[in-house]
Amino acid sequence: MGLFDFAKDIGRKLFGGKDSPEEAAAKIQQEIAAANLGISSLNVAYADGLCLLSGDCPSVEAMEKAVLIAGNVQGVSEVDVRGLTVPAPPPAEPQPKVEYYLIQKGDTLSKIAKHYYGNANEYPRIFEANREVIKDADLIFPGQKIRIPLD
Repeated sequence: MGLFDFAKDIGRKLFGGKDSPEEAAAKIQQEIAAANLGISSLNVAYADGLCLLSGDCPSVEAMEKAVLIAGNVQGVSEVDVRGLTVPAPPPAEPQPKVEYYLIQKGDTLSKIAKHYYGNANEYPRIFEANREVIKDADLIFPGQKIRIPLD
């Protein structure tokens, strides 16, 4: 894992053109820290659309959520996670299967759930997996990237 791509002009507006790269990085870091993902020694650097994350993640899921929080910020086009460490899973425990989905115009969480699970009523599963980037199940937007748990 290393670099994740996002739509630069789409997402939550945390900073504007007057913010320095250091101020933008601090705001992204606050967003990730506020999600209480358990990432210790979290550090964020930002410049020209590239967000570099470093720190110690308690799980792959925490890392994925941090990537989505940072990537779904307007102005971020790439998230580099090579500075994040994730513990290796125990050999007997396979990692949960996850797919990333880019929301399209006209999508709803129910429509996405119907596609992936065959049942539109499974949308809370997608919502719960993305609480850090989706605050309201009825408010998703085209270009937003989310996690789809497949297990």
